[in-house]
Parts: sequence; C-alpha cells; structure tokens
Amino acid sequence: MVKHELFKKLSVGEKGALLKFPVYISLLAAENDDKLDEDEKKAAIKLSHIKTFSCDPLLAEFYKDADMVFKNNIEQLDKNLPKEKNKKDAVIKMELLKLEEIITKLGDKYSSVMHHSMQSFKEHVSKAHNNVLVDFIFPIPIQGLTY
Repeated sequence: MVKHELFKKLSVGEKGALLKFPVYISLLAAENDDKLDEDEKKAAIKLSHIKTFSCDPLLAEFYKDADMVFKNNIEQLDKNLPKEKNKKDAVIKMELLKLEEIITKLGDKYSSVMHHSMQSFKEHVSKAHNNVLVDFIFPIPIQGLTY
C-alpha cells in the first residue's frame, strides 16, 4: 500500500479507494460508446503499467500500488456497476466526488498532479480504438505518429 508521507493522512479505506481512481476514470471514458470493450480495457491496463514508469515522481508509489490491483479492480467494477449507461455514469461520478474529497486531504500540489494524470488516462482510454488501428497499420513506432 502507498507509503508516501502524504498518505499518512488517509485511512486504509481511503487509500484503497484512491487506488480505484484510474479505474473509474477508465470506465467513465469508455462510457462514450456505452461499455468497456476489450480494446479499451487492454489500453487502460497497459497504461496503468506504463504509468508506473512514466508518471510524475510524486505519483510513483501511487501508480505502483494502483497497477498491482488495476486489472482486478477494472474487472470487478465493470462487472458490478449498473449496466445502464445513465445509472453507471451516476455511480461513477458519485465515486469520483468521494475520491475528490480524499485527494483534497493530500494538498494542492498532489491534487494538481493527480488531476493532470487522470486526464491523460481519460484521453488514452477514449482513444483506444484509434490506438489499435495506428498500431496495426504502423507496427513500428514512428515519432510524431504513434507517440
């Protein structure tokens, strides 16, 4: 579990809930087409792995821990959340509000870095179909096109 000095302000339950933040963002981003499909799920899981190495140093411990439970969390939440888009969106947004309260306890700098990171998660998962197409057409990474 996250050991960063800032996290001493949080309960064990709050720390566990915070690890679901990228999962909720991924699920909400996937909702643009009413469900989390396999491409979006794979993109989110892959990004979770990548973030452990490419995130702001302030989030390194968070992403290391979040990555360890990401796949299980995304599968469980996708399975347990309501299937109807409006209800699912409402539940996810309610959970994100709760997470906002937790993040606020960690200070402005951490909050800002976390929000920026979650924005990149949303954008990456939202574009999952395009990423798969680009990878198929251009299997070799081409600067400016695939990264």
